[in-house]
Amino acid sequence: MIRFGYGTNGFTNHRLPDALEVIADLGYAGVALTLDHHHLDPYADGLAPCVAKVADRLRTLGLAVVVETGARYLLDPRRKHTPPLLHDDQDTRLDFLRRAVAIAADLGAEAVSFWSGERPAHTEPSLAWNRLVDGCAQVLETARRVGVPLGFEPEPGMLVETIADWRALHQALGRPEGFGITLDIGHCRCNEPDPVPACVTSVAEYLVNIQIDDMRRGTHEHLEFGEGEIDFPPVLRALDDAGYRGLVTVELPRHAHAAPDVAARSTGFLHRAEQLSVLTAGVEAS
Repeated sequence: MIRFGYGTNGFTNHRLPDALEVIADLGYAGVALTLDHHHLDPYADGLAPCVAKVADRLRTLGLAVVVETGARYLLDPRRKHTPPLLHDDQDTRLDFLRRAVAIAADLGAEAVSFWSGERPAHTEPSLAWNRLVDGCAQVLETARRVGVPLGFEPEPGMLVETIADWRALHQALGRPEGFGITLDIGHCRCNEPDPVPACVTSVAEYLVNIQIDDMRRGTHEHLEFGEGEIDFPPVLRALDDAGYRGLVTVELPRHAHAAPDVAARSTGFLHRAEQLSVLTAGVEAS
């Protein structure tokens, strides 16, 4: 049975305790917790007791958790997602990612998810790539010390935007254990050449985190289920066939204005799609 979760970046108009309660009440098994100033701020004074309080709340509600690091303006109030690991000021992003790993360890998180960022216009591609490899190696060293798996996400428009790019990065790092992939199902439809279920199968052994949303070919816009082009029962079947047991969390960061209703519709859709995936598998087996 697939463990569905919901991303707190889709609940940015809610206080974190309220968001967690709504998500749990809707029957989700977990959350993808984006560290940000309005939820769990990794730079807040008195961080340790705040993290402990969130950990207690997650346990009380029976929610598993993965930590996401895609906050838009946490590190720079004027430029979204800046600075990335590719930037001249790489240390700012490295410090944030190390904080994320430490928080994840204290929360008992199943993974920390992060991405490359966009290459600055003034930075040569080879330099940007070398900075990325070096930065990932440093984050991996930190994560290994506390036993937290990393899920690196290919993101459209970033230096690493496809599964093939992730494979190149994984190879450059020496194919280390603990450095897996975060796969966004919508991104697979947006910019991967293969069908979405084939994308899942191709990286099955490396999956540590799944984000799920609908999307259209060539357009990086996270859509509610049924508004894009993805046929979800075969995708969920591919995840089950792959033996994936991590969280599959809804990624709808632009739907916070109607978060409770969107989250309710999403869980209903996903459970119906899961039932269809089981039924079609049974028919084919017979």
